[in-house]
Formats: sequence, structure tokens, C-alpha cells
Amino acid sequence: MSLIVQKYGGTSMGSPERIREVARRVERFVKEGHQVVVVVSAMSGETNRLLALAKELNPDPDPRELDVIASTGEQVSIGLLALALHKLGVKAKSCTGFQVRILTDDAYSKARILSIDEENMRRDLATGHVVVVAGFQGIDAKGNITTLGRGGSDTTGVALAAALTADECQIYTDVDGVYTTDPRVCPDARRLDTITFEEMLELASLGSKVLQIRSVEFAGKYKVKLRVLSSFTDVNSTDMGTLITFEEDQNMEQAIISGIAFNRDEAKITVVGVPDRPGVAFAILGPVADANIEVDMIIQNASIEGMTDFSFTVHRNDFKRTMQILESNVKPAIGARAIVGDDKIAKVSLVGIGMRTHAGIASKMFRSLSEERINIQMISTSEIKTSVVVDEKYMELAVRVLHKAFELDKPATEERMKA
Repeated sequence: MSLIVQKYGGTSMGSPERIREVARRVERFVKEGHQVVVVVSAMSGETNRLLALAKELNPDPDPRELDVIASTGEQVSIGLLALALHKLGVKAKSCTGFQVRILTDDAYSKARILSIDEENMRRDLATGHVVVVAGFQGIDAKGNITTLGRGGSDTTGVALAAALTADECQIYTDVDGVYTTDPRVCPDARRLDTITFEEMLELASLGSKVLQIRSVEFAGKYKVKLRVLSSFTDVNSTDMGTLITFEEDQNMEQAIISGIAFNRDEAKITVVGVPDRPGVAFAILGPVADANIEVDMIIQNASIEGMTDFSFTVHRNDFKRTMQILESNVKPAIGARAIVGDDKIAKVSLVGIGMRTHAGIASKMFRSLSEERINIQMISTSEIKTSVVVDEKYMELAVRVLHKAFELDKPATEERMKA
């Protein structure tokens, strides 16, 4: 008998029939002899409805009250799923985040988990119950309800699996695993049987929407075995989805590239004519950081006659505010000639553990893009990633071109891995 934590997202819980399907899937695992903890999200669209209702009453809502409101969607879901399980004759007990006692800090709407008291869950499991836990929520030291941010139910699932030392954490979504890229952009995308934790972390951070990045970070910290599956397959399906592993297979070569991530939510800003002197980078980025704006890619050009250009990217939602900070504070302070911005860019990234031991990946990437006359505006690399910034209108073409160039539509055969 093994202990399994399963997480079901909003689309999986989107209607009474979908909830019955989840219940039948859970029943199957119980009949196989497993202990099961289920983490669920609010029904699809419910959190948006609740937040919109709150802002209709008060356009500037108090964060504490907003979390009280937002957390109710998951509370409805756990009660409904418990009832569906009872109907099937499965013993089940619903628990909110604060009943489990998922202790968080007091950062409303983006709280971080500090500890989990798993004693009550273990007691319920020992009596044969399926424990149905509300995702996305917790409680702070003062007893206030908190939420973990969008996608937080993934983090709840992984955190419970870590606390319970579960044998596996299964993330059920509307896709049947992790693909080489988004199939909606590239129809030839192929599902991966396995992917390393490092690769999944990079893909999540670079724009892949399959898993919330905080959940992947949590899994890495506590070595939680993760599997991504679809809740839309037949409940008796033996499909294994994608397993996220923590060790590279030592018995075979690793595929050079595992996946391609992309992100449309990027904006590029260039500070033109910057004096090339010590401290100028801090003079530019310090005020941006003080405004709690995250900076991604950074490039400083070579100095010409004591002057240089300084470029960086931010999230598109932060573009206007960043431009204002630079124009009003930074430009006059450092004597820059101009501030130039572009919020119509996209980032495309190759990710693969095999890049560590294979030369020429970047040059092949650049050649493939140049053959399609796609201009590269910025480049960033790490040990297992190469990212480029391109004009947004070329993003989907770039993804398809690179997917074909690195033959990601084909299984990772020995011949392709050595190419």
C-alpha cells in the first residue's frame, strides 16, 4: 500500500459530472489499496467570479478580506467532492487549509507555506478515509485566512506530499503530461515520458503553464516525486503521464533538448547613452528593484567613447511603470540620452540537460532563426538553457522552426541524441 497525493485543477472540478469523474478516479485508487489525499482547486472560473464581485463592491479591496472571499471557492469544491465520494461508498472527509493547519506567513494573496501539521490527516488516513483538502489556502500565526497566489493548489499538493512523505504526488490537469512545447503552437509537439526536475524548473520559469513554478521549487527542495496526468482520460486508464525525476538516467545519453518554452508577457527597455562608469547598473536597476519590479534578461553593450547602452526586460504588466521610473528618476540622475521601450517582444527558450555536454546548440539555434529571417534582439544562456528575445509576431514561427530543427517531434533515439 502506498500513500498518494492527488491534485485536481479547476477544469477537472468544473461541473457536477467532472466532480463525479474525479470521485470515480479516486475510488479506483482506494480499491487498489492506496491511501489517498486529494487537493482540489475551485471550480473553473469561480475564483475570478468571486474577485470580480469583491471589486465591484470596493475597487480597492482590503487584502485580508479578499483572501477570505477567494478561499471560499475551494471550500465548496472539497465539500462537493466529499459528497460525491460518499455516494460511491468511499469514506471521505473534507478539510480546509486551516483545519489541516497549513501555516503560512501573512502576505495576503501571495502567502508562503511555513509548516504543515499532518497529524490530523494521518489519523483520518489510518481510519480509511480519503482526505480532501482545499488547495490554495492556509492560515497565518494570528488565525487569518491566507491564499497562496494563482496556481497555489499545485503548491498545496506538493507541500502535503512532502509533509506526509508520500510515495507520489500526482498533478491532474487538462493535458496528459509535459510536452516538448505547447501543442497549440506546434502541432508536432511530443509528450515526454520523463523530464528532470532541473528542466521542469527552467520550463516553468520560462513560461510553461503546466506547473506553477513555486510547486516545482517545493518539489525540488523536498525531493517530492511528481507526475503530471490528465483528468480527462478514462478513469481506468493506465496512462502514466510525465514523471518528473531528480536524477539523470546514468545508463543512457540524455537528449540534448527536452523542450521549448516561450513567454509573450515580456517588454524590453533600453537606456541609451549611459556613462560607462562603476555603479551605473545599480543606478539604473536600483530604483526599479525598489518598486518591486522584477528584471529578467540584462545586456550592456561595449563602451564607445565612454558611453554605452543598457538593456533589460521586465514583465509586460510592469512596462509603463518602469518607463516612468526611468524617465523621471534615472535618466536625469545619470545623464542618459534617451529611454527606449518595446512591449511587443517575446522570449523563446531551449531547455535541456544534454546541453551541458554538447557544443554548438546556440549556433544551431541562431542559424535556424536566421534562415527564417527572424532577428534576435537579446540572448541569455545558462548551463541547460538558451533564451532569445524576438519580435512578438515571430514567436510562434520561431517555436515551430526550432522544434523541427532539433527534431523534438521524434523520440529521443540514440542517433538524435548524438546529432
